[in-house]
Amino acid sequence: MKLFYAPTSPFARKVRVTAHELALGERIDLVQVNPWSDAELRSLNPLAKVPTLVRDDGQVLFESALICEYLDHLAAGGLYPAPGEARWSALLRQGIAEGIKAAAGRLFADEHRPAQERSSSVMQRQAEAIEAGLDRLEREAGALSTGLEDIGAIAVACALGYLDFRWPERAWREGRSGLGRWFDVVGQRPSMLSTQHHLP
Repeated sequence: MKLFYAPTSPFARKVRVTAHELALGERIDLVQVNPWSDAELRSLNPLAKVPTLVRDDGQVLFESALICEYLDHLAAGGLYPAPGEARWSALLRQGIAEGIKAAAGRLFADEHRPAQERSSSVMQRQAEAIEAGLDRLEREAGALSTGLEDIGAIAVACALGYLDFRWPERAWREGRSGLGRWFDVVGQRPSMLSTQHHLP
């Protein structure tokens, strides 16, 4: 398999962490690309986004949620609980984390636009979404295990890692000691250490 990724993408990192946790890393060739300009990526994925996975049979999958579920299926890994409350909770945490990452990405991009191109109301909305999402995750921190045992935990870990990468000076841990302690532990897992964000 071949995974197109960017080292700054939290969505691509989620796929890489998932592959590592499922012991599939050796089956995946990593291809680092610039999603804004890579012609091969555009030919494979009409959205020209990372992550994009080319399967062994040549079929192409994109969007991190789909790729992670496919990898879990390949490995019979159990990152997706059976239908029931555990599954809904894991998928809800994944959804909150994905929303935080999307809002953070948009906010980061807006902060780097010329002042006349920024929308203060949009930026405020994204910032509020991040804070509210983190507050919700803090209330549920006790339900997170000390590992990355389901897709919800992986998604949350990657969202927090992205905040540290983009805004190391912002204290998201302030008032969220449960979430901070949890991330301090899971952030040391080999899957997290080997996929840390960096600039290309």
